[in-house]
Amino acid sequence: METMFLGIIVFLFLLAIFDLVVGVSNDAVNFLNSAVGSKAASFKMIMIVAAVGIFFGATLSNGMMEIARHGIFRPEQFYFQELMCIFLAVMVTDVVLLDIFNTLGMPTSTTVSMVFELLGGTFVLALIKIAADETGLLGFDDLLNTEKALSVILGIFLSVAIAFFFGTLVQYISRLIFTFNYTGRLKYTIGLFGGVAATAIIYFMLIKGLKDSSFMTSENKAWVQENTMMLISTCFVFFTILMQILHWCKVNVFKVVVLMGTFALATAFAGNDLVNFIGVPLASLSAFQDYAANGAGDPMGLLMTSLNGPAKTPFIYLLIAGIIMVVALFTSKKAHNVIKTSVDLSRQDEGEEMFGSSAVARSIVRSTMTASQNIAKVIPNSVKVWADKRFCKDVMVMENGAAFDLVRASVNLVLAGLLIALGTSLKLPLSTTYVTFMVAMGTSLADRAWGRETAVYRITGVLSVIGGWFITAGAAFTICFIVTLIMYYGGFIAMFAMIGLAVFLLIRSDRMYSKKKNAEKAADELFKRLMASRDMNERWTLLRQHVTNSSADMMQFVMDAYNDIIDGFIHEDLKKLRKVMNKTNQEKQDLKKTRRKQILGLRRIDKFLAIEKNTWYHLGSNSCEQMLYCLKRISEPCKEHVDNNFKPLSERARKEIAPICEEMVSLMTQAREEMINGNYDKTDTILKEGDALKNKISALRKQQMNRIHDENVNVKTAMVYLNVLQESQELVSVWRHLLRASRMFQA
Repeated sequence: METMFLGIIVFLFLLAIFDLVVGVSNDAVNFLNSAVGSKAASFKMIMIVAAVGIFFGATLSNGMMEIARHGIFRPEQFYFQELMCIFLAVMVTDVVLLDIFNTLGMPTSTTVSMVFELLGGTFVLALIKIAADETGLLGFDDLLNTEKALSVILGIFLSVAIAFFFGTLVQYISRLIFTFNYTGRLKYTIGLFGGVAATAIIYFMLIKGLKDSSFMTSENKAWVQENTMMLISTCFVFFTILMQILHWCKVNVFKVVVLMGTFALATAFAGNDLVNFIGVPLASLSAFQDYAANGAGDPMGLLMTSLNGPAKTPFIYLLIAGIIMVVALFTSKKAHNVIKTSVDLSRQDEGEEMFGSSAVARSIVRSTMTASQNIAKVIPNSVKVWADKRFCKDVMVMENGAAFDLVRASVNLVLAGLLIALGTSLKLPLSTTYVTFMVAMGTSLADRAWGRETAVYRITGVLSVIGGWFITAGAAFTICFIVTLIMYYGGFIAMFAMIGLAVFLLIRSDRMYSKKKNAEKAADELFKRLMASRDMNERWTLLRQHVTNSSADMMQFVMDAYNDIIDGFIHEDLKKLRKVMNKTNQEKQDLKKTRRKQILGLRRIDKFLAIEKNTWYHLGSNSCEQMLYCLKRISEPCKEHVDNNFKPLSERARKEIAPICEEMVSLMTQAREEMINGNYDKTDTILKEGDALKNKISALRKQQMNRIHDENVNVKTAMVYLNVLQESQELVSVWRHLLRASRMFQA
């Protein structure tokens, strides 16, 4: 028995390694977003600064979340085996849940997930214990503490509202002071700004980043608290003078502030958030040591009163955790994906929009525009003219390829640090993840980055991320509730089965993510090179290649999907038809993003060349869109027919449509090869054969229309088949248009 539990402890620590990796991947956005988005330094330098901050924060922190020992449950009411079920369920759920969010590129709160997992696991065991209590005196208050979970929920609302409001306000004032052409307005203001920023960062590190560090004894904390004003005043004077001197020495003070802020936030996250992932395994280790010390008897006979004591984290665990987090920061592709989401949502220019348009976002934009127009009516015209001059983007100073400038990056880091420190000192449960993200969104709004062309996409993205935070809480509670229940009644077999399932899901997720990213990598690299290139001929070459690749990929998708639809309809394969419909909807969204990129690329080539090629580009792009609509109009009736279990396609119809499908795929394959090769020697022949295929399908349509009048023919099946033929004929016309347009665009 003792050996089995020891094995579970080992697995918990292995899962903790995965948890640290996925935790870094998710929380990296919080301290890297501003530095990466503004290009305050090279990516390598930013990563080094963040890595040093992470290692520094992790190794100096006490590290163990007290919540894992006695924050949610009352350990004196639970037996050793019961708590082991909760701990294991929490780790399994946390690793899988955070990995899902990282794969989607959505930042979420690691603290919220941990709290609600503990709450879900404890809640189900509380239900079991209350149901089994014969005295009827045992209640929820005796078994679990919901105050922490309620404080986290409160923290979500506080973090979102406060951070967004102050982010918008402070950035608006900062932009009025510095403008977008800030280099000409730094004579003396930069020293003052740098002094305030550096002081705020130091204050943040003392109050939040290092408050639980090993060298921060109760005496040191008391001294800092008693002398806070003196420390702040001294830092302000010192850093104001230092920053002014650095400015006179031609050092960019904004870059210094951004790197200092990045280090401070990384330190705080490692010390207070990321190291929390080893809290559950260490709590389970403490429980096991208590169990072993008491003779390793009946695991359902020993209450875990010992967990009410304070946590003591050995330095070796903190050192290993720090090393793992640093390695994960440098190697995790998913961390870069989460950073990309946050940076793109706060980008100053249009760029690539990751999210679509939602009804809620459109309503918000419409209401905001109406309100702003009404407010503008009462503001004096001279004030509006002055403000517009301060926000003139024609003279914007921004690093090449940056998403926003250093002024905004500095405000992001300083304000996020101040709000987090203020919330901590006032004992308000502000979420660090939510603060940093919403400050970035507020500053981007104040900077007028959310223009009429991008606002609906950005707001949809922000709402999606916020919705994900609430989903995190619900999913964490529900999944851990179920997993704990399975482990409690399934015993060791269920425990090890769940561990195996978690490992399998992680490996599967990583493989699927790698496959997806490899497919996107070529197109992304082309687009980045296109937007960064300063040579007009190179831009045109890269744009042609990008358009060709996307058209060829679309052709491949359409012929695969068409083949699957026909096959699914003939063999009544509902799963295949549903899969095609889902893929088609996703492809439609991807096409919008690709088209947006390519139009941005068209703007960067020679104006006269762009005018000449515009017609053919848009004809080809519209043809891609029309092919997807054809697939949708074919697949929906087929899926509905099969889903309703109506009569299948007749043998005669199967024999007719099968060769049509084969010829369609064959001709589209040849057309795709023409696009990829770029010589178009056989294009006229393919177009003629396509026209002949259209005539064949037209003849079949006429035959089918005549058959419908036959009483022996099933009307429902006949109508669906007729629709397949009609849309197949249209599909031939559309891909022929795409081939023609591709030839003319590449000429």
